[in-house]
Amino acid sequence: MALLDEFKQFAMRGSVVDLAVGVVIGGAFGKIVTSFVNDVLMPPLGLLLGGVNFSDLAVTLKAAEGEVPAVLWKYGAFIQTIVDFAIIAFAIFMVVKAMNAMKKKQEAAPPPAPPPEVVLLTEIRDSLRQR
Repeated sequence: MALLDEFKQFAMRGSVVDLAVGVVIGGAFGKIVTSFVNDVLMPPLGLLLGGVNFSDLAVTLKAAEGEVPAVLWKYGAFIQTIVDFAIIAFAIFMVVKAMNAMKKKQEAAPPPAPPPEVVLLTEIRDSLRQR
């Protein structure tokens, strides 16, 4: 039972739970970006390039024979994946940049003033030392 308790303690640590939440949200964000690239960004770009559908861009390496499908080199899908990656990388960069800016503001902020009781006790202590 000690191994199970140790695993439970490890799995419930804040950083592990945060990582799991980040992975789930990242997966959902990836789907949103993929849809954005495939359905919003690439169609107008393909239209500007003369009606090209990037997902259809491919080179046939071996033609289909009977029931055996053709072997294709789908470089259009690869281009779309690169655009997906660039958008996700930029979004993550912006989030990290915002977090670093907030962290710098916290570090630069002066420490909070001590409560009035502490100030009064400090003054009393200093006054007694001077006598």
